[in-house]
Amino acid sequence: MVKRILLFVFLLALLIPAGAQAQDEIRLAYLQVDLWPEYDRPEMLVILRASLNPDVKLPVDVTFRIPAAAGDPHAVAIGQPDGSLLNAGYERRAEAQWAYVTVLATTPDIQLEYYDPQLEKDGNARHYEFTWVGDYDIVSMVVKVQQPVGASQMSVEPDLGEFQAGSDGMQYYLMEIGAPIAGDVVSVKVDYQKDNDALSVESFEIQSGAPSTEGTTKRAEITLPSLLPWLLGGLGMLLVVGGIIWYWRSGQDVSEAKRANRGRRAASGRQDDLDQDRTHCHQCGKRASPGDRFCRACGARLRPS
Repeated sequence: MVKRILLFVFLLALLIPAGAQAQDEIRLAYLQVDLWPEYDRPEMLVILRASLNPDVKLPVDVTFRIPAAAGDPHAVAIGQPDGSLLNAGYERRAEAQWAYVTVLATTPDIQLEYYDPQLEKDGNARHYEFTWVGDYDIVSMVVKVQQPVGASQMSVEPDLGEFQAGSDGMQYYLMEIGAPIAGDVVSVKVDYQKDNDALSVESFEIQSGAPSTEGTTKRAEITLPSLLPWLLGGLGMLLVVGGIIWYWRSGQDVSEAKRANRGRRAASGRQDDLDQDRTHCHQCGKRASPGDRFCRACGARLRPS
């Protein structure tokens, strides 16, 4: 019994270092940090887009450090083979100014979003500082800062260069951080001026609500095909009703024709009977009328036929 317990403890001791070693070997092939100030909330929307290095064995627990003031993440998702994202469960543990969010990665791609309330406002001035304390080595790290709609005099430190227009019509600063290793601290400061509290997403809603010729044309193109089945159905019903009316009228015409033929045949039969009842004078050949006993032409007595 004692030998079995010792063997179990020995095996457990072997497994614990192995698990810690596997966790230490986690490395990110790519990390993009998106900073979107005053996008759909009066805060800083932070989006972490991470991709594990191909040599990392899956599934594996991956932990991200975010500000404790941000509370629970807004979204945690795992990338799918088709490029879509699937919501994933997570565990959050807060310690002092940081919260540690752990997610079980079943695929290499992970996305985590949170709102940081530490965007400072002083009149028209805005200031925010993002800090990344790396727990893993990163092969390539990129920081991308979105300029809010209506903002001016925007500056980013370290300098990210010129603005770049995004496919969504927004302006972005882009900086390649490089390859920070575990323990490195990356800090990005964002400052700009803004004279109102309007959110960037509100400008998208106004643009989408404006009428456009293209939208009207599309609705017209969609309406005609949608009415086509009804038009065909109505035409079919008209053909069916017309066929029934034609069949009924043609039946009446046939019946009337039959009655007319029967009437003509009856009249002809009655005429034949009358003709049979009439006799001819045997002397002059004149036809006598019914009831005549003498020929009205020559006066000869009529013989019975």
